[in-house]
Amino acid sequence: MYKKLIIASVIFLLVAMMSCNLPFFSQQNFQIFKQPEKTLTAMFAVFPSATVSLPTEEATEEAQPTVTPEPATPAPTYTVSGLERTGQRVTAKYLTSPPVIDGDWGDWKDLTTAYPAAYVTFGFGNWENSNDLEPSFVLGWDDTYLYVAVKVHDDKYVQNSTGQFIYKGDSFEILMDTNLMSDFYTDFLSSDDYQLGISPGKGSTSGPKEAYLWYPKSQKGSCTSDVTVASTGGDGLYRVEAKIPWNIFGISPYEGMRVGFALSVSDNDNAAANVQQSLTSNVATRRLTNPTTWGELQLIK
Repeated sequence: MYKKLIIASVIFLLVAMMSCNLPFFSQQNFQIFKQPEKTLTAMFAVFPSATVSLPTEEATEEAQPTVTPEPATPAPTYTVSGLERTGQRVTAKYLTSPPVIDGDWGDWKDLTTAYPAAYVTFGFGNWENSNDLEPSFVLGWDDTYLYVAVKVHDDKYVQNSTGQFIYKGDSFEILMDTNLMSDFYTDFLSSDDYQLGISPGKGSTSGPKEAYLWYPKSQKGSCTSDVTVASTGGDGLYRVEAKIPWNIFGISPYEGMRVGFALSVSDNDNAAANVQQSLTSNVATRRLTNPTTWGELQLIK
């Protein structure tokens, strides 16, 4: 028994000595590679949710800016008072005499308030400075029409698109939530939300003008025959005037009326391609598909 114990001890010592030379007991020279900061940033990046939309080429998502479907069920309604959108509130002054629609707002500008629309909400990398794109506008109204006049500092006038693609050239658009108080908290487009675009003229401001309604989807189409548009100018500065029938928006106006509102201007400086390079708006938070990010318009006398 004692001999067996000695033999077992010798065998154990021999195995232990040999094991020091086995591969899995040898020291490994591991090299630690430092990951680039960009890679680490990408690993922990928070990506925007699918609900974030681009402004009108927003239109990729909105490609006709109306791609967002109307909800299958009615939007929830809320009756609220004393609340205001966080975006800019603008006013339209009642005009006892309708302005002449000739591209010059001089006959009624002093009756209203001029507002800038200089927040870059799409294509910031393409926007160079205020000479590249810097708009301002005034608004008026009467019982039949909404009057809009826009002045745009733009170093190059380019508009070669037509119909639903006019946003891919120099143009402006109006967003309007016509039932503001009933769906104040609704953060998606519904049938009372409108997007109307206006082209100052194909080829030049003396070319054919157009008006196109992208939303609501059920009413999508040209409304050039209903909207009167006039424009002047060209490279460096152009002006546009329009009178828009209230019935396009399906509402009857009254003093004190409040609607959701944003006015935005698209820019294209590339005469060889129809593309929306940038978009500026009077509302910094503007997102096409979320009316709660728009501002407000109030009708006053």
